[in-house]
Amino acid sequence: MEYISSGAPRTATPTPTHAHTATRATALTTAGVHDEAGFSPEYDRLLARHHAMRLRRSILAPTGRSTPQGPAVELPEPGDRDLIVRHLAPLLPFDALIEVLYDAMFVRRPFLRRLFPESMEFQRQHLGHMFQHLIDHLDRPVELDARLRALGADHRKLGVWPAHYEAFEEALTTALRVRGGNAWTAQVEAAWTRMLRFAVAAMVAGAEGAATEPPFWHGEVVGHERRRPDLAVLRVRTGEPYPYRAGQYAALESPLLPHSWRPYSVACAPREDRVLEFHVRRTSPGGLSAALVEGTGVGDQVRVGPPRGSLSLDADGADVHRDVLLVGGGTGLAPMKALAEEFAVAHRARGRRVRLVVAARGREELYDWPSLVELAANRSWLELTPVLGPDLEGLAALLRGHQSVPGLALLSGPPRMVAGARSLLLDAGVPDDRIRYDGVAAAAR
Repeated sequence: MEYISSGAPRTATPTPTHAHTATRATALTTAGVHDEAGFSPEYDRLLARHHAMRLRRSILAPTGRSTPQGPAVELPEPGDRDLIVRHLAPLLPFDALIEVLYDAMFVRRPFLRRLFPESMEFQRQHLGHMFQHLIDHLDRPVELDARLRALGADHRKLGVWPAHYEAFEEALTTALRVRGGNAWTAQVEAAWTRMLRFAVAAMVAGAEGAATEPPFWHGEVVGHERRRPDLAVLRVRTGEPYPYRAGQYAALESPLLPHSWRPYSVACAPREDRVLEFHVRRTSPGGLSAALVEGTGVGDQVRVGPPRGSLSLDADGADVHRDVLLVGGGTGLAPMKALAEEFAVAHRARGRRVRLVVAARGREELYDWPSLVELAANRSWLELTPVLGPDLEGLAALLRGHQSVPGLALLSGPPRMVAGARSLLLDAGVPDDRIRYDGVAAAAR
């Protein structure tokens, strides 16, 4: 196995073949897509172009302009979103567009297939969601820029270089022309190109801004407990210190499914022994969650992406003076447990009350209750409350029974549970800016 400098492996396994219908093959040929022989020379040319682009930017950049977040990004034109939306119908659903896109990219540059997991289903869904997010938020470029920079920093663990985005743009242009048909215009294509280049520039800036951070950490599984047939608690020791805060999440990758990364919240506060705890529920057969629950054991290796997420508390700000309500449902319990543990380890309660509500459909889903009871033992400031049932009536009753509302509420769990809990808290008088949840982590439950 050969490794490039980004840390992504280039294996010697043959590139998977892709079946094309006669119609699609004709469309791709008409658009100018041709197979290229020679894996190594073409790949080396891409990497050489990447390094040349980076050197040119460093030479031309004015002194003092660089920031920890990376260089400034040129914003899209004001009318681009409306133009794209008006001509969106021929491209929907995005599934068909994305299928043509990847076919075009892998036919033109077959070596890029090695950067993707064997199953492309999740990748196609993720890209479709990303296209929709770009279009929906293109009129809010500052907000979009921040998310794209974080996404670009995360993509370093996949071995993605700026030159790879060039190949993606070529394939997207081909797919837009194929799916757009006779109604496709140069003006609409230019708007799509500006949107894509804005996204790419922000992602590249994010990757460069995170250049001092490792793209991933190597970890060894030192504990694996099956709490239910479909759920396991993993403990992973990283080879180097992992700089995270309680409440954050990390993407995991297993050698059983190379290039398949999924986010999981860390279920413990930072520890000196560098052990991280993850609660993993199997969501579907054959995916990463199944590999971690069913196919992983003590001694196995995993890779851990950089810490992400915004559920951490402000240790030096107003957060330290407020009573806190932590609500966790399903494996969304993990970050809430980490926050409660952080209070206990760092003695940060300081006279506050901390209530940890564990939402579950039944007692069998209280998979981590014994460890929570142990955590709360002899800590009068920490109160555990299980809320059982298919809805959140127990939480509603809890809020109705209290004379004062929590000063801060943190939520984690399935999206519907988070939305329901947030609604109940708003009705109870908790200000929206004191209700926090992490959309990325919630989506992974």
